[in-house]
Amino acid sequence: MRKSVLIEEKLARASLWLAVILTLGILFLILFHIISQGIFGINWEFLTQAPKKMGKEGGVLPAIVGTVYLVAVALAVATPIGVMAGIYLTEYTRKGKLVSTIRFFTETLAGIPSIVFGLFGFLFFVIFLEWGWSIISGGLTVAFMILPTIVRTTEEAIKSVPQSYREGSLALGATRWQTVYKIVLPSALPGIVTGIILGIGRVVGETAAVYLTAGTSGFIIPSSVWDPARTLSVHLFVLASEGISFEKAYATAAVLIMLIFVINFMANKLMNLMIKRRRGAEC
Repeated sequence: MRKSVLIEEKLARASLWLAVILTLGILFLILFHIISQGIFGINWEFLTQAPKKMGKEGGVLPAIVGTVYLVAVALAVATPIGVMAGIYLTEYTRKGKLVSTIRFFTETLAGIPSIVFGLFGFLFFVIFLEWGWSIISGGLTVAFMILPTIVRTTEEAIKSVPQSYREGSLALGATRWQTVYKIVLPSALPGIVTGIILGIGRVVGETAAVYLTAGTSGFIIPSSVWDPARTLSVHLFVLASEGISFEKAYATAAVLIMLIFVINFMANKLMNLMIKRRRGAEC
């Protein structure tokens, strides 16, 4: 009996390792193909010039600026709403039908296809509110898309904080909000930042919703959130789908991957810095 259990344990461990190796192998294969094809098309002119001749020549500077604008708008809207909603659902409500209903609709919202969000944003922001194709229209649309992810990750991060932390804070005379703000949130910060990073990845890689709301104007650097803009993912889609230049498409894809790496690296560095400051304050 003992021997069969050990065999099952070894088989399970081997299966898990195989799944990890296959996942990482596929990921590295995709990254290697894209970067090896596009890295030679990246130079200073490509990063600092606007597209020319419909994208056959020039660079992707307007698309980079448009992507940064879109991420900033989406996070400025979705992060405070998502984090506060997660705090409310975990710290200020009890289990019941209302909370179950809110969570059900949050999970449903997370499963809606991006093209549906794009259609909603096009009809509401672009046409009904008459904002036109603009960064603000696209940013608010993708903010709705990443909102469920931030809410759920915030909930799970807060739930992982030991209950003894709350009890100790309340026993010392702190209010519930002081406990949440000074004890619970700093402890749950790594999980919350993880959700925000996942949201950034979805915003940067989104195409359909952005195509319908932010527009496809990629030849002029946007000067405000009311200007239309073409993100890197939309620029890549236009170049590849219309057969304009696969060489530029691969280079754009490589820049997109590098931008995601940079954003994730900076977010992790910021998170680690905040954790170190918190630990230093505690000492």
